[in-house]
Amino acid sequence: MDIDGAALIVVDVQNGFTNHNSRHVVPVISSLVSRWSTAGRPVVFTRYRNYPESPFERFFGWSRLQSPPETDIVTELADQAASACAVLDKAGYTLFTDEAVALLGDAGWTDLVFCGIATESCVLKSAVDAFERGYAPWVLTDASASDAGPTVHDAGLTVARRLIGPRQLITTEDLLAQLAPRLEVPVLE
Repeated sequence: MDIDGAALIVVDVQNGFTNHNSRHVVPVISSLVSRWSTAGRPVVFTRYRNYPESPFERFFGWSRLQSPPETDIVTELADQAASACAVLDKAGYTLFTDEAVALLGDAGWTDLVFCGIATESCVLKSAVDAFERGYAPWVLTDASASDAGPTVHDAGLTVARRLIGPRQLITTEDLLAQLAPRLEVPVLE
């Protein structure tokens, strides 16, 4: 991974997606965002917003996440989102909205590190789209979860291995080991 060209993408950690199956990643993500930011690396949050007559409503009969508080980023991450380089709203699975494409192009990032909810949908789709657009996608396996449960999370990771490569799935420990030199405090003599 090129840490100097990497951005952390926190996908849809919102009230409407956070439940007993996914809540465990919130403190992991909060700690990671703090350390990533301390190292001077950029963070982007995404926020999904459903709308009337969306494909989700038409094909699934699913009309949730159309307004606050469901669409709000969870309280534990709200301050970090407010100080992130961007909070991007999206109406579908992927990070790659027109606004995101412009931001990524202007920033010149080469590596996108994904975490959040849900592994099998928004995290996976964003990582695959990053791969197809020439970015190096990385999925943090222990900082991603599915609100549908661990079996669905594992299924998302299986598909990710097939679509973006098994080496692109790492843990926060792996990432922090690469970030460590940026976090070290210089010794004063």
